[in-house]
Amino acid sequence: MTTSAVTPEKILQLTGGTQATALLGTAVGNEVFTRLEAGAMTADELAKAAKISPRGAKALLDGILALGLVTLAGGKYANTPEASMFLVEGKPSSLTGLARVALAGIANWAKLPEAVASGAPVLSESIDAKDHAFWSILVPAIAPLAFPAAQAVAARLDVARRGPLSFLDVGGGSGIFSAVLLGANREARATQVDWPTVNQIARGFVAKFGVGERFHTVDGDIHTADWGSGHDVAIYSNIAHQESPAQNIEAFRKFRAALNVGGTLVVSDFVVKDDRSGPPHALLFHSQMLVASREGASWRDADYRAWLTEAGFKQVTFEPTQGASTLIYASQ
Repeated sequence: MTTSAVTPEKILQLTGGTQATALLGTAVGNEVFTRLEAGAMTADELAKAAKISPRGAKALLDGILALGLVTLAGGKYANTPEASMFLVEGKPSSLTGLARVALAGIANWAKLPEAVASGAPVLSESIDAKDHAFWSILVPAIAPLAFPAAQAVAARLDVARRGPLSFLDVGGGSGIFSAVLLGANREARATQVDWPTVNQIARGFVAKFGVGERFHTVDGDIHTADWGSGHDVAIYSNIAHQESPAQNIEAFRKFRAALNVGGTLVVSDFVVKDDRSGPPHALLFHSQMLVASREGASWRDADYRAWLTEAGFKQVTFEPTQGASTLIYASQ
């Protein structure tokens, strides 16, 4: 590449990252994409429908047009396919909650230099601390992200045709894995271990899938709660990244004790390559763990393989998903 071909475009996009988050969160907060799903609108029509200023509507639409989230033709704005799929309220795939969480957390990223210097979390309360109100906001927001992974697990383990099964989901959040697995197997039962606030959300979420009567919750700290035994499949989704290596080894040992002989542990997380060259989302997520957790990180393939082997699992396989997560299957 010649010097004349080098432009500042990428740097300008990066310095505008906070602006992009604010535009997306504000558009979601005013249900712009939900309104456009019903039909294309002019800026003035959107302003009237959303009860915002015409000037504000024009600036907001200019911004999300530049971000590639809407199209413009004949003076009217319409959703792109991505916006229609992921930014319309009420759709199962909607990530509007995540956009709201990102907007609310913008100020936290200004503390990143402090976290880099100290190596310690800079939030007033780290995410691995206790059962706090933050979970009631984050858990429903990220549930759609786990849906494709849960479906992949159901297919890979042939859950539908295996008769009565016992599922254990530790740190299960919204209960999305239990909802999908129980939906695939009408004879199965599931137990989720998580904080009381989270389990309350999960019971309501799973009930919407019509499988709530086979979903049991255990309230408490996953590090000290009783996980029971006799389970056929165990799930550890998006928890390992907030734990230390020692905590993950301890958890994997506890999973091994909780599983039946021949049972399977499934770990779902943002896993980086051994040489830390990618993938991008997992690399970016590392800084989020620096800011928000005591010892968390984006861990490598080799880390998980070593921890699972130390915990007594004999077979460990990695499988990418359509989303950002990697699925790790471990059996005894």
